[in-house]
Amino acid sequence: MTVQELPGAGASHRSTPPAWRPRTDAAPLLPDPEPYRVLGTEAADGLDPELMRRCYAELVRGRRYNAQATALTKQGRLAVYPSTVGQEACEIAAALVLEDQDWLFPSYRDTLAAVARGLDPVQALTLLRGDWHTGYDPREHRIAPLSTPLATQLPHAVGLAHAARLRGDDVVALAMVGDGGTSEGDFHEALNFAAVWQAPVVFLVQNNGFAISVPLAKQTAAPTLAHKAVGYGMPGRLVDGNDIAAMHEVLSEAVRRARSGGGPTLIEAVTYRMEAHTNADDATRYRGDAEVEAWKAHDPIDLLERELTARGIIDEAAIRSARDEAETMAAALREGMNADPVVDPMDLFAHVYAEQTDRLREQAAMLRAELEAEDQA
Repeated sequence: MTVQELPGAGASHRSTPPAWRPRTDAAPLLPDPEPYRVLGTEAADGLDPELMRRCYAELVRGRRYNAQATALTKQGRLAVYPSTVGQEACEIAAALVLEDQDWLFPSYRDTLAAVARGLDPVQALTLLRGDWHTGYDPREHRIAPLSTPLATQLPHAVGLAHAARLRGDDVVALAMVGDGGTSEGDFHEALNFAAVWQAPVVFLVQNNGFAISVPLAKQTAAPTLAHKAVGYGMPGRLVDGNDIAAMHEVLSEAVRRARSGGGPTLIEAVTYRMEAHTNADDATRYRGDAEVEAWKAHDPIDLLERELTARGIIDEAAIRSARDEAETMAAALREGMNADPVVDPMDLFAHVYAEQTDRLREQAAMLRAELEAEDQA
């Protein structure tokens, strides 16, 4: 039946077909008008002291990890490092809400999330030093390879989550992406398939204000990135990304929902990248010092430290202990990164095809002959 053949079409071809109705009530999917917060509100009365002490220690460790990685870049031990100073609450919470069998799908900026999930810091930075492959076994750690192409990890997360559900495996995938990645086609495809399949996946958008140098207002006219969820038929949550208590609560709720068959959730964490995009970026060309200073007053470590100190959950001894543990981690990271990697040029031909092509075999033979000639010279 064509549009013209629909009942009433003769009177007005613009009329809606009588069988049309919305698939879902949009109201429950809409995010709150303001980012959800816990610290500094009445909701903080319900804080779990043990969890918050762990969060604090992880935040301090994460800040020290960022500082050490940045120093290694300046020393030439890393080719590049995308800092997450200011975003540590998002990174730590993403790791802590997952069970052992769950999967984390990080972007290139999310090495701290991988470390918080238990990955050795040296392995987490191996890819960024220019070493071969990804630095760790994704299956062993349930952490997908760090994704440098924007948003390409999102469809991978959906595929893994959907496959796990079909197999009856109790697995949730948590996929991390920046605000810039939401402008990519992979973002659309991932959310669309996730919602249609009701895949057990959680999308965490760290809105740190800039896609390198492009402010969010030049990317989208949406009220918030969380509002984009409604168009796909999943709930959107807007949360203060510097409030680790709020981040942990919202992410935990989304993971539970996904695990119980409730489908995907899109979470926008409003945060700020305190440092440059990478060591190759000059952030002063697109933002002012006053803006950065304003966000320093909303530092995730300071927010939690003030709350926990006021409530007697941590004291000076706990603060010193967290800093000492962070220094121990930094020392081990320095030592590990100061060891030059052992590289084999023949690895150029490994992990490309299950069975090498004739041309690759020919090229491998040529390189092998050249290396043997050098050894004999």
